[in-house]
Amino acid sequence: MESSALKNVLGATKAVLFDFDGPICDVFAGQPAPNIARQLASTLASFDSSLQGKAYNTNDPMEVLRLAPRAGERALQTVEDELSQAEVSAVRSAGLPVPGAVAALEAARKSGRKIAIVSNNSAACVHAFLLLHGILHLVDAVVGRAPYRPEAMKPAPDSLMRASRQLAVSLKDCTLIGDSVTDVEAARVTGGRSIGFANKAGKENDLATAGADVIVTTMLAIADALCPR
Repeated sequence: MESSALKNVLGATKAVLFDFDGPICDVFAGQPAPNIARQLASTLASFDSSLQGKAYNTNDPMEVLRLAPRAGERALQTVEDELSQAEVSAVRSAGLPVPGAVAALEAARKSGRKIAIVSNNSAACVHAFLLLHGILHLVDAVVGRAPYRPEAMKPAPDSLMRASRQLAVSLKDCTLIGDSVTDVEAARVTGGRSIGFANKAGKENDLATAGADVIVTTMLAIADALCPR
């Protein structure tokens, strides 16, 4: 059933949009996210001590970035720049691409579909990882988060809209592959489709509840559906 549904979704797809952290790379595998979040929290607290409690209460660097505008423009710029540098450093020690990710990219390319990476991570870190592993040529567009605009990160549709324009493919003809509820929510806002990647136990239910059109547990399923072996 999953295989049939997956083929139906991909069959109606002209452009495959891959989230980065999860489907392609485990960004913070070598440099744990909680450590980076604490570093960013310290930076943010130096601008506005009233945000210290909230900033130190999360292990997610992205959540610290979302808090940064409350401390002013200079704080936002500093936190954004530090996070981007940390991400580039992190992907260099993140290890190999997620199993099946390269096969999925290759299959999407072989099938004639357009391909974009659509990420809440910085474009710089995505480029660094793709270049490091020699797979940048498989991607038509890299769309990272909009610098200094954390409000535009998924679940906002901004990055998907930018990818649609760069690929010259209507949003309704795009399918986003992502491992988080925010990915599914962003795709739903645009009227496009989404494939939930349940890469950890317990994610299937959350992704299904969010409205994913189909759910897979391995990126090889994407490759097989696009180009059966």
